[in-house]
Amino acid sequence: MVTLILLGSGTGVPSLRRASPGVAIFTRDLYLLIDSGPGLLRKMLEAGLTYEDPDLILYTHLHPDHTADLIPILFACKYGDLPRKKSLSVMGGPGFRDFFKGLESLYEPWIRPQTYKLSINEFPQGEITFRNIKIISKSMAHLPGSLGYRIEFENGKSVVISGDTDYCENIVKLAMNTDLLILECSFPDGKKVEGHLTPSWAGRIAKESNCKKLLLTHFYPPCDDEDILSQCRKTYHGPLLIGEDLMKIEL
Repeated sequence: MVTLILLGSGTGVPSLRRASPGVAIFTRDLYLLIDSGPGLLRKMLEAGLTYEDPDLILYTHLHPDHTADLIPILFACKYGDLPRKKSLSVMGGPGFRDFFKGLESLYEPWIRPQTYKLSINEFPQGEITFRNIKIISKSMAHLPGSLGYRIEFENGKSVVISGDTDYCENIVKLAMNTDLLILECSFPDGKKVEGHLTPSWAGRIAKESNCKKLLLTHFYPPCDDEDILSQCRKTYHGPLLIGEDLMKIEL
């Protein structure tokens, strides 16, 4: 069984309702974390997860609301009550190594692993196999180096997460026939911002990709004043979830 927990359904705008982005996906013997916005370590604890758990952390892009808790995670791995033992792989898109070198120049003495192995890599073009899962990436219409990911599991299920993106062919191709499509939905219809989606645009991607279920997340505060579900229904009529912090989905 594949279990997914939406740790944060919000953005970089402080909100008592929605934490910054982060998704945990785990099976019996593998734990994957996608993005780690500010405050994610706290949300992990609320979900019963700790800094010791992830085997792989994937980053969709380098904006602070998606990466800010990387340093706190690595700091906890070194100085927590139980220093981390198992290896940790961290991967992002083009430019991720230089990004991490910049962090090391500031924090290296406090994040240097002593009790575990840390691997920092840029995701290669196409796909990789990580233990018993296949991960496919495609570039997204946001920042240079932004990636969306498709994770395919041994049980035949798949999950696709866009990270931040505008409408583009790559997200439709990546999400084709997936069991769960997790799309950003930053702003309501009528308030679209370049590089982001609205409910009706997200619905169009879901319809064109023939996904089996759509989960909307990454809501800026104006979304909470609108009927996001009805706006998405203009273009998509399949199974639909409006994300909330700590929402759990099993596949």
